[in-house]
Amino acid sequence: MTALSSRALNRALLDRQFLLTRTDHTPLEVIGRLVALQAQEPNWPYVGLWSRIHGFTHSQLTTLLQDRKVVRSGLLRSTQHLTAADDFRRLRPLLQPVLDRTARSAYFARNSAGLDTASLVATGLELLAGEATPRKELARRLAERHPGRDGRILAGEVELRAPLIHNPATGTWGSWGTRSAVSVTPAETWLGRPMSPATAKHLIRRYLAAFGPAATMDVQAWSGLTRLGEIVSDMRAELRHYRDPDGRELIDLADAELPDPDTPAPVRLLPAFDNALLGHADRTRIISHEDRKRVMPGQAQVRPTFLVDGVVRGSWSLEGDTLRLTPFRPLSAIDRTALEQETERLLPFVGGETDRKAFREAVSSTSALRM
Repeated sequence: MTALSSRALNRALLDRQFLLTRTDHTPLEVIGRLVALQAQEPNWPYVGLWSRIHGFTHSQLTTLLQDRKVVRSGLLRSTQHLTAADDFRRLRPLLQPVLDRTARSAYFARNSAGLDTASLVATGLELLAGEATPRKELARRLAERHPGRDGRILAGEVELRAPLIHNPATGTWGSWGTRSAVSVTPAETWLGRPMSPATAKHLIRRYLAAFGPAATMDVQAWSGLTRLGEIVSDMRAELRHYRDPDGRELIDLADAELPDPDTPAPVRLLPAFDNALLGHADRTRIISHEDRKRVMPGQAQVRPTFLVDGVVRGSWSLEGDTLRLTPFRPLSAIDRTALEQETERLLPFVGGETDRKAFREAVSSTSALRM
């Protein structure tokens, strides 16, 4: 097997994530390639698409949500994602065991102990009656049916165990942070078509198109599914095989091309929870172990980052209307200029302004770096 360097894996990931060069593909096509965009906080997918698509505007994604071509719901790893409506119809049934596993966790199990799971879900769907219903209202009604139990947790369990679509306003551009007012609708009512499960092989192929070459454990970490080794083995003849720098076997689509490892990688600003940082168990192709601790400090946080030469070199944040960058180590003059230019391009999109003096001090002085 051909051994691939970390740089080769990095350039392959950037290329498939549209981070090596911005694309002219439509937002719907890009979302389809990426399979799903993590959308715990609704504004971040907009930033992720801005970093990948030439001339992307807020209205392009908002229109897709309003036209029901893109939906927001629980999906990969039991977390909120945006995905193309047709992909949701196929992937949610396949990924349902992951969400069921979360619903069996102690947090939910303590509250629903003694209740029949199927009956709880049926009751939840009955109360929804095929209509958009605020989460708070569903929680209130479930608490009335089951006195002495926390209706919020019951509603959360129903949302995990049954495919419910969030109202478009929940996923569209607006205030930063999570949204307090969320309405949910049974998926088949919202989509107007029944769910149609995909196969695990289909999901693996889609994953490789967006994140390959990768190991089986990477597919599992990304999807939340387990025991995919046998399925990957059954696909062996249709896949290409490599080794990573540590000798581990990687798989890829047979017709997938790998860019030249020496291809220049531009500066990119990535949103919180970006796909490129969450697609693998071993993320060293794009972020070092040391920097991963800075970006993913725990409590389900994944901070916004910036890439220099294809790898994470710092984080950024919006503090009010000010965009602040925190390099993890000194940057060259060329990289400082490129980062400042990309930041200036992003500012109008996120509605902020840069603290230019603080930025220049941070990127030019080791003593100013926040570690």
